[in-house]
Amino acid sequence: MSKLKLTMACWDYDRTKAIADGTVQPDGIDVNYLNLPVEETFFRMLRNQEFDCAEMSLSSYSVSLMREKQPFIAIPVFPSRMFRHSAIYVSAKSGIREPKDLIGKKIGTPEYQMTAPVWIRAILEEEYGVDHTSVEYHTGGEEEPGRSEKLKLDLPPAVKIRPIGPTQTLSQMILNGDIDALETARAPSTFYSHPDRVKRLFPDFHTVERDYYRKTRIFPIMHTFVIRRELYEANPWIAQSLYKAFVQAQRITYDSLRETAALKTMLPWLGAHVDDLVADFGPDWWAYGLEPNRHVLETFLRHHHRQGLSKRLLKPEDLFAPETFEAFKI
Repeated sequence: MSKLKLTMACWDYDRTKAIADGTVQPDGIDVNYLNLPVEETFFRMLRNQEFDCAEMSLSSYSVSLMREKQPFIAIPVFPSRMFRHSAIYVSAKSGIREPKDLIGKKIGTPEYQMTAPVWIRAILEEEYGVDHTSVEYHTGGEEEPGRSEKLKLDLPPAVKIRPIGPTQTLSQMILNGDIDALETARAPSTFYSHPDRVKRLFPDFHTVERDYYRKTRIFPIMHTFVIRRELYEANPWIAQSLYKAFVQAQRITYDSLRETAALKTMLPWLGAHVDDLVADFGPDWWAYGLEPNRHVLETFLRHHHRQGLSKRLLKPEDLFAPETFEAFKI
């Protein structure tokens, strides 16, 4: 019997490599794995729904659920997670020394609805008292002019936001001091080329982020994985089949990171790093599934709603195919 052929777009992660190379094959599915940069995957999936299933910005997906016709449904797989204190950059000309100095300033962000800035605004608000309405956001291309929001937004008047000029880039603007700070997923090129003029708000971000996790137990989720809803509705079994495959692929990566006969990554003290992670997070430090991530998802969705991106407060159960909430036991 022939398998269902699905085109999958996802970046080149260690935790998905076993699906990409065919070591793990989802039950009943023949995968055509497209290794694409995340920005390309998101753009093509959100604008044109070009793929059967794809990695997706958690924020963009949540925004899409506000549409009358919801184009996607997700499974509780999280290809990308990352702490984001390290992703706040400041111009040396701005005089910003601590988070509260951001109040009243001009803040660049490639897109207001991006997941990374949603988390940054949440962290600044909850941990440092910087309300998301207390700054002016400037949106546009970080390294190339002409970037716009992938999804049309209807934001509350309290959110002050304006696009940058048609020839401007945020990377150059923070270097020049035309914006005071930049909240973004990718480090701007000028951070590397002019480290004396573009700096991190938290130079010791590793310590700050570790303290944040120990206090909140939040390891921020950046991306989830979506299926075109019409495909899922015609074949509801594929949600569980794909979820199982992602879990199996991830387990292979966990085992690889514990291999000591010969290191598979170019990190000399990888074993010590894994031990530190287990001490703080437990053995499943990159957890998939709904229940292990309920607290993280509830925090994200609360801020997503507060920041004007979702018109109603979503629950974690609203995001995912219900077939993935539990599995059989023997």
